[in-house]
Amino acid sequence: MVGDDTIYALASGVGPAGVAVIRVSGAAASRTIGALTGREVPAPRCLTLRVLRDGAGEVLDRGMVAWFPGPESFTGEDVAEFQVHGGSSVVDGVLGALGRLADTRLAEPGEFTRRAFVNGKMDLTAAEGLADLVAARTAAQRRQALSQMGGSLAGVYEGWRGELVRALGWVEVGLDFSDEDVPENELHQQAVEILGAVRAQIARHLDDRRRGELVREGFRVAIVGPPNAGKSSLLNRMAGREVAIVSTRAGTTRDIIEVQLDLGGLPVTVCDTAGLRETEEDVEAEGVRRALKEADRAGVVVAVGSADTALPEAPGRAAEPIRVWNKVDLQGRPAGAEGIEVSAMTGAGLDQLLGALEQAVRSRYGDWESPAVSRARHREALEGCLAALDRAVGGGSGELLAEDVRFAVGCLGKLVGRVDLDSVLDGVFAEFCIGK
Repeated sequence: MVGDDTIYALASGVGPAGVAVIRVSGAAASRTIGALTGREVPAPRCLTLRVLRDGAGEVLDRGMVAWFPGPESFTGEDVAEFQVHGGSSVVDGVLGALGRLADTRLAEPGEFTRRAFVNGKMDLTAAEGLADLVAARTAAQRRQALSQMGGSLAGVYEGWRGELVRALGWVEVGLDFSDEDVPENELHQQAVEILGAVRAQIARHLDDRRRGELVREGFRVAIVGPPNAGKSSLLNRMAGREVAIVSTRAGTTRDIIEVQLDLGGLPVTVCDTAGLRETEEDVEAEGVRRALKEADRAGVVVAVGSADTALPEAPGRAAEPIRVWNKVDLQGRPAGAEGIEVSAMTGAGLDQLLGALEQAVRSRYGDWESPAVSRARHREALEGCLAALDRAVGGGSGELLAEDVRFAVGCLGKLVGRVDLDSVLDGVFAEFCIGK
């Protein structure tokens, strides 16, 4: 995907806006400024007001032009940016004018960031952090993405990689000078000590209850309970809009209904489920099966009952559920029953429920400050590295030990992009939008 072509794309959001930013990167970037403005490039990193025209001389807009000569640019190449009014006619006109120039083409998804990676402007984990930052919906997602962009993960992985390379050096010395007067056992022991220390650190890093991935994807919360407990009404109240059908008829909810919430900066997906009861009706029975499956999948379960329906037993594999008694506007919870009293009708008790839900999510996912594994790709590579180190520490020697360490080093290299694997790169940058 990365080549000698000069690429261009809309780098801001699609649709009418006050300002649209169109980015150009490549050897012909300076010529695009001349072609559209009829003037030389402005001073580097300074916004300059220019009239933009198409090839026939028609005025497209009056906008700001910025010039970033490489390598001091986002991609490491020469970059031009046109900041124009965000109407679709203006944007289409500028993009069309750029497309009619020689040596320019529309960028592919993620191509600007991929060029930045290839040109050494960022490592692979930082590029993934940028993609996460663009997609971030909550404060927790933003903080994690910014930390990853800033090199928090790369620093950890590069540190481990450096230690493994050092250990591999001791192993290689023992192999290369086996016939010389070299303390081979001592070298082997030094290498194994380093490998054991790194192995322990990677194991702790992986034992994070998938915190980083959950921040990216959202924590799942399942609302479960018997029919007519008011689960759908409670979901609507939490969402602030009607997303689920509410009826006095039992068994209305048949499938999982999901709502994404920002809960104290945490991304949370709340799932309404079918009422739990024995039934001979096929569709409702399938809904109950899916409800139980969702309860197993969720990290937090909200068990909802009411004075006239009772509270369900704790389903799923999550920790102790949050117990909720609904419909307190009509009748309170049963005598001696424990749980949060709410009314989906009036909103009473909702703040207490949301506070308990936020506390449960935070308490069940541990330390929020240290860098976390944020993608399945990272976890797979780290697990491969850990398996290789297990073999090495568990009694490997000679060439077999060296091969295990080399494999472990390669796994860490994949994380930051030190190995040229097109399949890895294609998978990472395919997630980006066109303008990044």
